[in-house]
Amino acid sequence: MNNLSRLLQDIKENPVTYLDKPSITCLHSFLNGYLSSLSHLGFTRQGYATEGFHEWMQERAKTKVSQSWAGIILFLCGSERNAFYSFFELFEKFLKQKDELKIPETEEKSSATEDNLTFLQFDIYNEILKGIKKRPGMFLGTSSITKLDMLLRGYSLGRKEVGVTPTEPEREFSGFQSWIQEKYGINSGQSWSKIILFYSIDDYEALQRFFELFEEYQNRNNRSEFDKKSG
Repeated sequence: MNNLSRLLQDIKENPVTYLDKPSITCLHSFLNGYLSSLSHLGFTRQGYATEGFHEWMQERAKTKVSQSWAGIILFLCGSERNAFYSFFELFEKFLKQKDELKIPETEEKSSATEDNLTFLQFDIYNEILKGIKKRPGMFLGTSSITKLDMLLRGYSLGRKEVGVTPTEPEREFSGFQSWIQEKYGINSGQSWSKIILFYSIDDYEALQRFFELFEEYQNRNNRSEFDKKSG
């Protein structure tokens, strides 16, 4: 819980560093990725900190709609920015109430067990992206390149914090940013998701375009080898 508390405090103080902007939607996707990575690696207790928060928000808002806790807070606050800062107040109240009720938590594992060793080399830029491409709603809630970006950022940070060596596809993906900048002739420092979104109609189209571009990016070396052999 301490790591998550520190991370949330850092995000609250420096939202641009982590999320590009103070946004409850971006925060929700980022935390989903972060907590999922820790859960996959066996550090389960980190995820239990948020367990029950969705139901707590539903009860507080007196609603049973299927919206996420982020969606409920956004509805109550009216803007992404206000909802972002309200989250921290609400989550603190939730944790205090949870502590007062003395809800037991599962013992945190100090390291990955044998059952979790496969996740040490889990190909997040292959397996996860394949799943998102087929069923974006299941992983992201809605088809959104912004949510995808935040999910991957959170997932990568979680793995980095526990010292997991990046996989080869993960290292390869790190070059996608510069490739997108070169392809569109942009050197403004904007993230790959923002660049693709800028040249798309909306978040939905941008997500579809991402998969096309990422496939092109992955195949760039194959084409180079083919050109050399053909030359």
